[in-house]
Order: sequence, then C-alpha cells, then structure tokens
Amino acid sequence: MMDLLTGLLTDMSDGFISFFQRSPWEVLHDCLDIGLVAVLIYWALVILRGTRAMQVAIGLCLVFVGYLFARRIGLVTVTTILDSVLAYLAVIVVIIFQSDIRRALARMGRRPLLRGQRTAKETQTIEEVIKACGTLAQKRIGALVAFERSAALDEFIERGTEVDAAVSKELLHSIFVPSFENPMHDGAVVVREGRIWQAGVFLPMAGSAGGDRSLGARHRAGLGITEETDAVVIVVSEERGAISLCFDGNIVRNLDVASLRDALYGLFYAPKPRRKAADRRATLAPPEPSRSQNPDAVITVKKVEKTS
Repeated sequence: MMDLLTGLLTDMSDGFISFFQRSPWEVLHDCLDIGLVAVLIYWALVILRGTRAMQVAIGLCLVFVGYLFARRIGLVTVTTILDSVLAYLAVIVVIIFQSDIRRALARMGRRPLLRGQRTAKETQTIEEVIKACGTLAQKRIGALVAFERSAALDEFIERGTEVDAAVSKELLHSIFVPSFENPMHDGAVVVREGRIWQAGVFLPMAGSAGGDRSLGARHRAGLGITEETDAVVIVVSEERGAISLCFDGNIVRNLDVASLRDALYGLFYAPKPRRKAADRRATLAPPEPSRSQNPDAVITVKKVEKTS
C-alpha cells in the first residue's frame, strides 16, 4: 500500500512540474480550460444540490473512483465489469437525470444573467397574492397559487381556464370560493409574468412525499410541480386554515402573513444593499413586516432565505 501511494505521489509531482515546463501561452490556455470545467462542475452541483439526483451522482462518483483503484492494483475481473458499465455511462446519466437535465436546460434558456430588482408591478402582484392567501386562510378556504419562474409550466400541467387578468385579492378570492357553479376552485392558479395566466389548473402530484399521510392533495400537487420545475407554490389548507410554501421539492408549513412575505421576497429577489441616506431608500419596497409570533415560522423563514 505504501508503494502504491508513493507511486501516485511521484506521478502527481512529475506531472505538476512538467505542466509548468512549457510556454506561458500553453500554460494559460490549459488553465483557462481547467477553469471552465471547474465552473461547469460547480453549476452542475448547484443544480443537483438538495435533490434526489445528488445521491445518485455521489454513487456514480464512488463507482468511478473504485474503477480507477481496481485498475491501478490490477483487479482484472472488477475492471472488466466496470468497463462494461462505464461504457454506457452517458446513457445511464441521461436516463437517471432526465428531469434534472430538462429543468437545467430550461433555466439556462430563460434565466437572465443578473437577478433583477423588484419593480412596482412585481411587488403589487406578490402583495395581492399574500393578502388573498391571508384572507382565505382566515376563512379556511383552500387555495393553490403557483408562480412560474424560469421554467415554463406548459408541459407539466393539465391546462385549465385561461384568464389573462391582473392579479388582485378580489379575483383570487372569487376563484377559490367553493361553489358548484365554479369549477375553477378545485385547481391551481398559475401566475405568469405578473398576471393570472390560468385558473383551475391541475398540477402533478409529488413523488417523494407520497408516504407522508399528513399532506393533502393540494400540498402534494404543490410539491409535485416544484420537484419538476423551479416554480414557487403557495398552499392554503382548507381543513386547518394554514399557509404553506413549496419550492425546490421542499415544503415550509404553518406560515403567517409576515413570514410568507419574507419568504417570497427572499426567494424571488436578491437582498438590496443598505443605503445610509433615508431619502435614497427604494420606494417600491414592501412594507416592513412585523415580527412573527410563531417561533417555528421565524426559524423556517431564515432557512428559506439561505436556500434562495
């Protein structure tokens, strides 16, 4: 074992020395190449972080390390088997990570380079949704509101009634009021580009949360769409009158209005830098939320802001 480690260290030192024994242009070219690969790997890890695919990726990395080790010490049988497996590695990766690859490509195609600051229209949209969810929770009326972000939701949902209207507390309240003549109240409202795009939409059910019997159909639908896309979903429970927030396949439960506001602005927008002069403060910022009386909700919101 010591001879093996000594040989590896010798090969690494020889390769490191020979790397810099070339022209400066060749060294700079290779450093740029290595830097681009490092950035791509970092982006891939950021996309996979916190998902079920991350565990599979770690397993594949361990298989590859085992293959290198078996080849180094001359385990012919193990090397032959792993050679056959690694020959189809590209197909295996595509099959296992198909949803994550699709989501990453959708984000790359639609996400802007920089995260914009909030505008008056976006602030008003979020505030109207927050007010509506607070009122619906008090009256124990179930609701499901999905914010479309970078990834389009067209291929993941069962289309409902196209509305194309400005977001308002009154309109959301009228959509979710249960009535036999109102078939839209059972589905979700999808907000696209600051407007209510569709109502009565059916979202895919969650796969990872299927064993949690405490989650109802609305909560599973909210989790399901966030497992497939980067949408953010607000769920209002009809039984308990509680507000939950779903994002990235996670659910935050028992939020009050102030905590929901903090969580949404933490997910949608980067924090603004503090300015010393009071007259230079942004006039479009939402009203300062009061401290939540629910300690669990406060702790949860802090976790949400770190995730964003």
